[in-house]
Amino acid sequence: MVGLKENFGKRLRSIRRKKDLTQEQLAELVGLSVEFISNIERGINSPSFNTLEKLEQVLHTPVSEMFKFED
Repeated sequence: MVGLKENFGKRLRSIRRKKDLTQEQLAELVGLSVEFISNIERGINSPSFNTLEKLEQVLHTPVSEMFKFED
C-alpha cells in the first residue's frame, strides 16, 4: 500500500514536470535544498504547511490539487 507521503511526492513530481521545472529550479524558487525536494518527491520527507504555501505560489497550483491522487 502506497502511503500519503509517497502519493504526495509522486503528485508533486508530476506537477513540477508539467511546469517544466527541474528539482534545482523548484528548490531555488521555494527556498529549500534540492535534497529536500528530492526527498519529498520520493516520499521520504513531507512538507510543512509553510512549504505547501510556497509550493502553491511557485507552481501556481492550489494545495488541494497537490492532494488529488490517481486511483
